Amino acid sequence: MGSTPLLYTYRRCPYAMRARMALLQAGIAFEAQEIALRDKPPAMLALSPKGTVPVLVLPDGTVLEQSLDIMRWAFAQGGDDQQWWARAQSPANLALQQTCDGLFKYHLDRYKYPQRFDDTKDREHHRQEAIAVLLEPLERQLQTQAQAQLGGAMPCAVDVGIFPFVRQFAAVDPAWFAALPLPALQQWLAGWLVHPLFALAMRKQAS
Repeated sequence: MGSTPLLYTYRRCPYAMRARMALLQAGIAFEAQEIALRDKPPAMLALSPKGTVPVLVLPDGTVLEQSLDIMRWAFAQGGDDQQWWARAQSPANLALQQTCDGLFKYHLDRYKYPQRFDDTKDREHHRQEAIAVLLEPLERQLQTQAQAQLGGAMPCAVDVGIFPFVRQFAAVDPAWFAALPLPALQQWLAGWLVHPLFALAMRKQAS
């Protein structure tokens, strides 16, 4: 392949979203190939049989199949003067990221897509659990010394790592989400929804 990394991506996937945002923030030039979920490219499946995005293929042939690995690699390439990755590594932020990708994602999926799961719990149960395991801790973190971002006054990788999933949760029922007693989190989300980095990451790519 050429000298530019190739990213297999899907515009609305939160995992792919955070990978694109990290690559862009780190100033990494990359070729983005938008996939169709129902017709995944054979070339991608040959490199990553798991069949999910994002998948980043480096010029030397190395394949990164996990979004956090892609983020870590991007910020390690010398384009992280603001230490986005380093500032995300505090115990509190690591715990938030782990919860986001674990318990929160579990409840988010069952809240947003209940028809996909054989679950004895109803949507409301999963919605409330999602609030308890992540949204309320995020609110407390953001209210610490009235900080604007999870890492302090400036964004860091954990903001990018968690934002797409909170966005997905809020979009299920925006009016209900807006009425929650989570003012700091709502302000944080609103800021990221209009952030230039997010707008750039969401530009449509050719399939």
